[in-house]
Amino acid sequence: MEGDLIKINEWLLPVAWLYGIGVRIRNELFEMGILKSKSYDIPVISVGNITVGGTGKTPHTEYLIRLLRKKHKVAVLSRGYKRKSKGFILATSETSMPAIGDEPYQMKQKFPDVYVAVDKNRRRGIERLCDEQIVPGTEVILLDDAFQHRYVKPGINILLVDYHRLICDDKLLPAGRLREPKEGKDRANIVIVTKCPEDIKPMGFRVISKALKLYPYQKLFFSTLKYSRQRESIKEFLRTRTDHPTADVVYENMKLIYPNISLGTVYRNLSLLADLGEIKKLSSFAGADHFDGRTERHCHFMCTRCERIIDLENEKIHHIMELAGENFGGKITDYSARFFGLCEDCLKETVNESDTSENTSDEN
Repeated sequence: MEGDLIKINEWLLPVAWLYGIGVRIRNELFEMGILKSKSYDIPVISVGNITVGGTGKTPHTEYLIRLLRKKHKVAVLSRGYKRKSKGFILATSETSMPAIGDEPYQMKQKFPDVYVAVDKNRRRGIERLCDEQIVPGTEVILLDDAFQHRYVKPGINILLVDYHRLICDDKLLPAGRLREPKEGKDRANIVIVTKCPEDIKPMGFRVISKALKLYPYQKLFFSTLKYSRQRESIKEFLRTRTDHPTADVVYENMKLIYPNISLGTVYRNLSLLADLGEIKKLSSFAGADHFDGRTERHCHFMCTRCERIIDLENEKIHHIMELAGENFGGKITDYSARFFGLCEDCLKETVNESDTSENTSDEN
């Protein structure tokens, strides 16, 4: 069980409680039929989650594509996260990444014979994909990240749960990562626990099965990610860097090795490596997340002027746990310390600027 990796911001629990009231009211309106869910004659399979962050939606959607495309004409509908366009767009071999988003673009590149479309309005998107004049021959539609889009009632609802962030151990936003209460899982026909370690024991299966409290009509599966050359390249790249690059920097360097790699693939692999403890994700440093290939305990310093992040090497810092525990009745097992100020180069520049300013003042 990996619930200890979930960070709960307990001071935000009152806000999470209010957020939960709003989500529960919305769900109840759908259950009462006041808000309408629409079903379709064509098979519609939804793949999604009820947490923020990656649970492996795209790899599992691609698995379904491989499974179904041999016998059926498959169409994939996504909202097109962070795309630069609006409305319904059916991707072609000429469609650019900014027009549909990096993940739909990646799917179209991998599966050119599959229909890939984007539309924030899933109902409209499904209707377009069922229109023989626009998209002829569609036999099955895969909805990417649509578990919470309740205006559509899929024939099969697949819920993905991260092994490292089980929903039974999590809290609602903003205290935790849940987009809706845990009871939302009851809408799923299939629950897949993703990112499982390859050596998970039978006891682990039983513990998770019991913790999730699924109903008899729900099927539970476990999945793991196979070795990825791209993932290993990202890990090796970070091990050679001491400047703690952002995902964008990692992406630009990975493109030199894998020209067709997408930014979404880099993000997912960085997230997975961080979850597995093979790299460290440094949040709250100048906005964007930074990544560190060193996993042993060490501290970081960020220059408030140039925003450079530097490893601090000082054994005395590690005594902070002993000092913190002197008047504490519990047991401290780990800590995270971050320091802010001016780096050596910026400090010199500041002194030089000050000297220059004083000289100018004297001359005047």
